[in-house]
Amino acid sequence: MRIIITMNWDKDIIFKALADSTRRLILDELSETNEQSLYELSARLIMKHNISISRQGIAKHISLLEEAGLINSERKGKYRVLLFNNEPLKDLLKGWVD
Repeated sequence: MRIIITMNWDKDIIFKALADSTRRLILDELSETNEQSLYELSARLIMKHNISISRQGIAKHISLLEEAGLINSERKGKYRVLLFNNEPLKDLLKGWVD
């Protein structure tokens, strides 16, 4: 069971997270599937988008996306899976797009 907590998201951190094209690609990939491991996400970015980036580089992007609340992670066995969280984006646009 996944629990999403409603929060007042830091809009500056969200905009900073969205400012980078690699982070936007990460969100695109995670929004297409329910969950992905770091390995799966890395493989998709490399094969589908021809991005040459290490898993450590992707992990740094993920860290900022988690800080912005745009990604949640869960332990599933020995793997950590990543999940897209669109609630901060909905909150961000509230008032602008109603």
